[in-house]
Amino acid sequence: MSYLKSVEVETNPSPDASVIWLHGLGASGHDFEPVVPELGLPKDAAIRFIFPHAPNLPVTINGGMQMPAWYDIKAMDINRTVDVEQLKASADAIARLIEREVERGVKTERIIIAGFSQGGAVAYELGLSYPEKLAGIFGLSTYFATADTVKPSDANKNIPIRIYHGTRDPMVAESLGRMSVERMTEMGYQVEYKTYPMDHSVCLEEIRDVGQFIKVSLDLK
Repeated sequence: MSYLKSVEVETNPSPDASVIWLHGLGASGHDFEPVVPELGLPKDAAIRFIFPHAPNLPVTINGGMQMPAWYDIKAMDINRTVDVEQLKASADAIARLIEREVERGVKTERIIIAGFSQGGAVAYELGLSYPEKLAGIFGLSTYFATADTVKPSDANKNIPIRIYHGTRDPMVAESLGRMSVERMTEMGYQVEYKTYPMDHSVCLEEIRDVGQFIKVSLDLK
């Protein structure tokens, strides 16, 4: 089986938990590699952070230029006109990374799925539809691109979800973050939402909040 190339960071030997964290459009798996030490995790936590690289795809909104992308964005309208089939294909590729983690001895209920911007849209699709219980989902500066088509899994109907967004985001308006919360809430999920006075980026306070979510979701002491 082929797997997406990824950057991996293990906080300690023999990890018993994993966080699969997807980057945004035009970035790479190295994008969030530096945040791991800033998460404030317990020193004895054994977590494997997996930062996959998206494939190179033509992106319509960038004049058809090829760049690392989880799917094509066809128009920058309020709901983002996206290539849903490509998004689902990316979700399937991330599902294979989950399967590899299981083969490595990590239980699915010890795996968190996360993503920034485009990567967050894929994380929502995969995390909500995955047939086995996962530990949690968090999205950074992102949107729920497949709200109308996702097929929720009973195994993850109670999955913890955290959504973080910048109030000054010019790329993915903060209203899209709130819309994601509303749609997930309508679907019966318990979602927590927090904003920060920043643009389309991350800040230290947000990273510390992510670290806290990881600790709670994985029951780290």
